[in-house]
Amino acid sequence: MFKNVINFIKTQFPNEDFIPLHVPQFSGNEKKYLNDCIDSTFVSSVGAYVDLFEQKMCEYTGAKHCIAIVNGTNALHLSLILAGVKKEDEVLTQALTFIATANAISYCNATPHFVDVDKETLGLSPTLLKKYLSEIAEVKNNICYNKKTEKKIAACVPMHTFGLPICIDELVAVCNEYHIPVVEDAAESLGSFYKEQHTGTFGLLGTFSFNGNKTITCGGGGAIITNDDDLAQKAKHLSTQAKVPHKWEYVHDEIGYNYRMPNLNAALACAQLEQLEQFILNKRALAHQYHTFLDSQNIEYIKEQQNAISNYWLNTVVLKNRFERDQFLEQTNSKGVMTRPIWALMNKLEMFKDCPKSDLSNAEWIEDRVVNIPSSVRA
Repeated sequence: MFKNVINFIKTQFPNEDFIPLHVPQFSGNEKKYLNDCIDSTFVSSVGAYVDLFEQKMCEYTGAKHCIAIVNGTNALHLSLILAGVKKEDEVLTQALTFIATANAISYCNATPHFVDVDKETLGLSPTLLKKYLSEIAEVKNNICYNKKTEKKIAACVPMHTFGLPICIDELVAVCNEYHIPVVEDAAESLGSFYKEQHTGTFGLLGTFSFNGNKTITCGGGGAIITNDDDLAQKAKHLSTQAKVPHKWEYVHDEIGYNYRMPNLNAALACAQLEQLEQFILNKRALAHQYHTFLDSQNIEYIKEQQNAISNYWLNTVVLKNRFERDQFLEQTNSKGVMTRPIWALMNKLEMFKDCPKSDLSNAEWIEDRVVNIPSSVRA
């Protein structure tokens, strides 16, 4: 049934017996910078490559500050703390997300509160959020509360799913109306822009991941970006065990975290950043090829929306129903073409099943139909 699709994917990745979903590409200065880092002996969280990586991230995204973090989940956890999320608060986010989003909220001893997405972007819907907040939220003394649970709604975490930018300016406007700070989960969207502004720079803070399967990688690795001077200083302080600077004394003035990115990872990240534009051009060319071909096969392909430029981290198709989705997954994977369904909705997992939620009709529709297809940078 999907023979033509399988054959087409194989033409995009020739000479591959097995085609993975997304693998890293190391074709620049990775080994050179790693050797330099080792020779310097600065391999932990202090080193020239950490500083250079933060500088280059600011230059690329347009953010005023970048703080290099050990991974994307920790970056999101720390950002939620910086945004003021505390024990027993609620944090709005989408049920259609990777589990790290909900886990990071839980690390704060807060409760994920799931809201529906838009089918076009797979991300949190500004329109549906506005409608939902008009029903369940009230603002008292510039603080938003859930009228049903009487808990503070302390933050909102939208995600730019698979690198597809959501209508983030509209969502931030809705949250501003209710005095809810926005922390953007931009883990998958380095190189994605909305209205010529990089994802992660619309909210109070934005976070990125550089895991092995991302557009650029340093094995692990994450980052926080912000335009707020005080939050940036606080982020760096908390991520280094909240140690008060001193030549020899060990004084820590609050609970801190060992969240700083090691110089070894940063060396790899710097080499990858140098190739980011080339990677994205490569991935966008692949996305164009996919879109054109899949349209000829009457298979829906999710593309960037108006005013958005996507990095197309993972290319995404929409099948007719769960049965056809499962057929597609079976046939592609059995032929050596790795494909994966979108995540199970967070509210369906045991640990989050009792969390508050809106109507999730769009997310449920997407869960039954969406599949990712091979999306690596082609050599």
